[in-house]
Amino acid sequence: MNPRAGTVALAVTEGMLHFELSVAYEVFGSAPDAVRGPWYDVAVCGPAAVRVGRFLLEPDHGLDRLAHADTVIVPGWADVDVSPPADLVHAVRAAHAAGARVASLCTGAFVLAAAGLLDGRRATTHWAHTAALAARHPAVEVDPDVLYVDNGSVLTSAGKAAALDLCLHLVRLDHGSSVANTVARRLVVPPHRDGGQAQFVTTPFPAPGHHPLAGLLPWVLQNLDRPLTVEDLARKARMSSRHLSRHFRSLTGSTPLQWLLTQRIRLAQELLETTDGTVDAIAAATGMGTATTLRRHFSHRVGVPPDTYRRTFRRRSGSPGSAPPHTVRCADS
Repeated sequence: MNPRAGTVALAVTEGMLHFELSVAYEVFGSAPDAVRGPWYDVAVCGPAAVRVGRFLLEPDHGLDRLAHADTVIVPGWADVDVSPPADLVHAVRAAHAAGARVASLCTGAFVLAAAGLLDGRRATTHWAHTAALAARHPAVEVDPDVLYVDNGSVLTSAGKAAALDLCLHLVRLDHGSSVANTVARRLVVPPHRDGGQAQFVTTPFPAPGHHPLAGLLPWVLQNLDRPLTVEDLARKARMSSRHLSRHFRSLTGSTPLQWLLTQRIRLAQELLETTDGTVDAIAAATGMGTATTLRRHFSHRVGVPPDTYRRTFRRRSGSPGSAPPHTVRCADS
């Protein structure tokens, strides 16, 4: 067992989301039968009795207890437009300085960013808030398209189901795959989704006429089979490549090429789910050019090869099914 894993402190204040808090407590608060040694000692820490959603919660300890924990979990932050409390930010920063492993679930990443723990690091959060995180904390390398990011002593996850993935990842690090798989079976969830697997989300668009990219993005999605470059996109948007990159970063949290690759991958996911096209045909339809290129990028972004992805989704749904153009099923909302 990882020697740092003994005490898990859940940081709780007004404005936290109850789902992510409950997920963490469920994973770390109850030892599975397969564990023959000590399990986690879970401490719920907060300044006083706090309201979490519709629930009133009485913490076991104050926030100063975080500095004595081995692992600190920061659940989702309900309103990302509101700065997290200074005492929470200070306690999380102090815990990390004392050697704790600090992990955020969903929008808890905004608390870690406010504490300076994500500066110069790659991080993620719920897909709907990645652009806000990138804009508010430019020193953070925000990755909008993964389930979770492990930087060793600092970890971040996307929303909802991805919070569970990160908690199981921590159990796997501390107790091994067998124990983590046992916990997953108890919770009736997949035993392992790699952190690099993409968040399955619908691409957000600005309202027509209200953003410089409002006309460009739908056009790109209708032309994904073309070998588009940044210069092509800039010409279509009637702006310089530099201005285009700035607008993309502000809206999507990524560069034009990163965003374009993401859309190609998502279209490939849809085609794998809903058609019987070969990998070569899907590579051509998504602008990837060759099956080799598609397999390389798809495996890197999604975590599994295209053929495996198709079998998994068809087995899960029972049939090819159907989906609207240029959308994918949302497994992390």
